[in-house]
Amino acid sequence: MKKKFDWSLLMGAAFLMATSSIGPGFLTQTTVFTQQLMASFGFVILFSVILDIGAQLNVWRIIGVSGKRGQDVANLVLPGLGYFVAFLIVLGGLAFNIGNIAGCGLGFQVLFGVDPKVGAAISAIIAVSIFVVKEAGRAMDKFTQIAGVAMILLTLYVAVSSNPPVGEAIQKTFMPDTIDYVSIVTLIGGTVGGYITFSGGHRLVDAGVTGVEALPQITRSSVTGVCVTGVMRVLLFLATLGVVSSGLVLDKANPPASVFLLAAGNVGYKIFGIVMWAAAISSVIGAAYTSVSFIRTFSKKLDMNYRWLVIAFIVFSTLVFVIVGRPVFILVLVGTLNGLILPITLGVMLLAAYNKKIVGDYKHPKWMTVFGVIVVIMTAYMSVMTLITQVPKWFS
Repeated sequence: MKKKFDWSLLMGAAFLMATSSIGPGFLTQTTVFTQQLMASFGFVILFSVILDIGAQLNVWRIIGVSGKRGQDVANLVLPGLGYFVAFLIVLGGLAFNIGNIAGCGLGFQVLFGVDPKVGAAISAIIAVSIFVVKEAGRAMDKFTQIAGVAMILLTLYVAVSSNPPVGEAIQKTFMPDTIDYVSIVTLIGGTVGGYITFSGGHRLVDAGVTGVEALPQITRSSVTGVCVTGVMRVLLFLATLGVVSSGLVLDKANPPASVFLLAAGNVGYKIFGIVMWAAAISSVIGAAYTSVSFIRTFSKKLDMNYRWLVIAFIVFSTLVFVIVGRPVFILVLVGTLNGLILPITLGVMLLAAYNKKIVGDYKHPKWMTVFGVIVVIMTAYMSVMTLITQVPKWFS
């Protein structure tokens, strides 16, 4: 007899992954790359989405079939590897959560004119309240879905207001003037890198959506998550393209804010505040939940008290921002190291796909393996090159 799974839960997992990726960095990267590549950035979005789907399908299916979280799968592939992966995930998640909290503060400042630190503290209280309730998983699902839909609708309004050259964007998506591989890898890392690709997969494991019989639902949920992210990326791309195509110049200090302001005036600027806050707080929730999910299986006490660990993660991130400010050096350093996580974790998942101790008699599709190998090679190469070229600059 086939299991029946709650569709709202599957959508919750998809939106958790999507809103985890749509953070302050997502907004800035999209506007900056659009300004640099113009309509040809459409090709970058299309190509990265295809690779994102390949990466995420591999990860979610192996997690789903095995019924185990990423760190446990890694430990079965090579004893001790799961602890190393968990360390990278938690370190990267913590660093980015400080940036996400800063984004919450910026959103509040735009909307209400308050100090960003005050806005960050209020946002942290809202995020913490989700994990205080008994049905924290359901509350998180609903919140991320509402935040995701709100961001898409508001950005759609701004995209229409900017009057972008849609025809040119479509043409250059398939026949670009230039192909920028750095931007492709950057988008892949920002969409399914680090903790992000595991967020929805771990949510499904927590909810019991596991086993070979659940693969159709897992597949739909994983692809939906990437597509939601892609829709948001396309809308922001069109909004930015409309602005820069008309000859207007973006503010280097805050490119996404200037897109919304130039496209729709003061109303657009307030919309930016809402989108920034929604993007940031949903990323705070996703980063905290997923980071803690990577350590909760290491002991029964951690597993029993995982909600309080998530709350502590959010509170600590907020305190670092409020007391120290945004530590740019740490964010850049750990952000680059976070780029190494995708090829490591995806490589582990590909090995696990052919380990009967992990997946039993499950036969992993060869085309998914090929997809995964391509993503591993591309992201590993670009991450290593970034470390080689950037690390000397940090310590010079």
